[in-house]
Amino acid sequence: MEEKKIMTMPMKFFWSVVIVCILGIIIGSVWDFNINVALANKTDIGAFFATYGSYFSYCLYPAAGACFFVGLKKKGEKYNMLAWVLVILCWFMAVYYSNSYNGKTVRALFNYTAGESSPFLSILSWLFWAVLYGWVPFVVVRLLDDADPDKLIAVGAAIIVAGIAADNVNLWLKQVGSRPRYKYLITLDDPMSEFRNWWQMVPNLAGSDDSYKSWPSGNMTIASMMFALPMLTDVFKNRSERKNIVAFVIACIFVIVYGYNRIHMTNHFLTDVCFGTLITYLIYSVISTAFMKVAKS
Repeated sequence: MEEKKIMTMPMKFFWSVVIVCILGIIIGSVWDFNINVALANKTDIGAFFATYGSYFSYCLYPAAGACFFVGLKKKGEKYNMLAWVLVILCWFMAVYYSNSYNGKTVRALFNYTAGESSPFLSILSWLFWAVLYGWVPFVVVRLLDDADPDKLIAVGAAIIVAGIAADNVNLWLKQVGSRPRYKYLITLDDPMSEFRNWWQMVPNLAGSDDSYKSWPSGNMTIASMMFALPMLTDVFKNRSERKNIVAFVIACIFVIVYGYNRIHMTNHFLTDVCFGTLITYLIYSVISTAFMKVAKS
């Protein structure tokens, strides 16, 4: 009997991630504020990683586009136009999300000031992201094995659909929780006066105020996309279970470093980080399983 897998990894890997996240939630539920007092300390290297760390996760979008491209091309010429549309759309999604979340920092590098600087500088900052993701589909296309086009399409669809779903679920939960961020609390004379645990929700208090969007961590939603990396390596040429495990370990290390960075940079509490990771991981697990079952049948 074939061993059940989630995102190409055996069930023990799935449960290891879930258990670690739950333990983090339990620990944070008791010591959230104290953990931030001990670890929070803004640094230049932390700020750099906070801005550009998501780049590695968003590379999965154009990589998913490459899966669509190779899979659809293999199915015949009638799918050529769809293949090109999807690979361009997936590349654009990576550019759009990066520019939306971190565009302000990049525009500052180009000395762009809204209403004062030339619009060309804003376009130039957008092109920065466009070029940064432009190489990904070209490289991934060469690495993919086209022996099973349905599996390629399923992997691409799982990455894109789960990514969009996780991002929107996270945005909705931020409004449901409306939890004050640590970086906002430390501006107060008495930070504990407005501190709230994750379960003490005040729906829709946040509105457009980022100071009340601590739970769950949106950046961990982005970082946790990396758990889909083994699905990608599993459709590469010369794939192996060992390579998939290496990809999973890389994803784990990346998520842990990213989670520490969110606390270190005063943006989130431990429970925010663990919930953001767990929610995204579960969404990817369910959606990828559904797509892969269809591909097999």
